[in-house]
Amino acid sequence: MGTTATLRNGVNVDELTALVTRVKENPALGKFTFRSRSKWINRAHSQSTFDSLYGQGKEHKRSAPLLLEGDEPAALLGSDLGPNAGEAALHALSSCLGVTYSYTAAAMGIDITSLNFELETDTDLRGFMELDKNVRPGLSQIRVKVHLACNGTPKQIEELHAQVLRTSPLYDTFKNPVDVKVTTS
Repeated sequence: MGTTATLRNGVNVDELTALVTRVKENPALGKFTFRSRSKWINRAHSQSTFDSLYGQGKEHKRSAPLLLEGDEPAALLGSDLGPNAGEAALHALSSCLGVTYSYTAAAMGIDITSLNFELETDTDLRGFMELDKNVRPGLSQIRVKVHLACNGTPKQIEELHAQVLRTSPLYDTFKNPVDVKVTTS
């Protein structure tokens, strides 16, 4: 007779605990390399493919490649076939926050009944168009509202929020400079 997995927030807590233990015992298993290949299609439309990654000491090939479309809205001369880069960045952040809340809450014994995010970001085209050298071309601020319903006590929820902000990879990436190297061929 098999054992029943402990599921919390859809997360197999037994597998999560085992993964944490393996990485504690062998830190090299915690090293991951995520990859994408992207191609410009036309106008502002591009497509990224995600078909493999490295992690837990080995290569992983997806059974079918995942695709993500990128474009610009008509207001920015695009065809609106996908989110623009700023919107995709918001999705990446909220996706990462969702995983971090779900896994962290599961490890803390907290059941989430509802978790939603509202995100906004600002940019100024004058930076992108080099019309004002004092304006950055990038995003100037990201605002996130977290709507969480769970069975945690107010103290547990405070601890959960704090741990999520300490450990979310994309939150950290947005808050701290990341070295980006671009080469051309």
